[in-house]
Amino acid sequence: MKISVINGSPKKGKSTSELMIKYISSQVGEGNDVSIYGINKGAVKYVNLKDIKNSDVLLFAFPLYVDSIPSHLLQILIELEKQKPFSKEIMVYCIINNGFFEGEQNHIAIKQMKLWCDATGLKWGQAIGVGAGEMMSFIADIPLGHGPNKNIGIAIKRLSNNLMNKKSGEDIFVSPNWPRFLWKIQASFFFWHPRARKNGLKIRHLKRKQI
Repeated sequence: MKISVINGSPKKGKSTSELMIKYISSQVGEGNDVSIYGINKGAVKYVNLKDIKNSDVLLFAFPLYVDSIPSHLLQILIELEKQKPFSKEIMVYCIINNGFFEGEQNHIAIKQMKLWCDATGLKWGQAIGVGAGEMMSFIADIPLGHGPNKNIGIAIKRLSNNLMNKKSGEDIFVSPNWPRFLWKIQASFFFWHPRARKNGLKIRHLKRKQI
């Protein structure tokens, strides 16, 4: 089976989307032809749309941007839509992550992907909406299905099984198995505050309300 994986992260380096792809590739890679396409802004023009068109399965992994699909990924979706009609049934699966704790925050982007499938003539498979995406890199060494990665491990296994059998399933929304208040503290001190300082901002700037 030919599986095309589209990494929709705008980052050229490590990202949560890349980590999700690593997780699911370990489940579906054996015995299948898996191709991974990075479509950050500098790489979009190198994507082989005809090769993707000949896939049995398309798997999109991308971060949520303003409750929606990132613009550079939207560009690829528009170009793929121009490739229709497709000669065979292609199943579409998605793993979408966001910076909020709740995985349900991804529901609008999932609906957008479903509408794109309708417009393109592709068959919807399933999606995972992952919350607390920026936390994932900090717990990447913990095996899937254990500790904070328990929920995401279960979700990845369910989607992988459906993908391998080209079946549809209910969309899954997950957050790490971790108290929300601890996540909020850790996200502030280990992610948002260091990032603010790196960009020349003080902590008080993060709390300033816009009028």
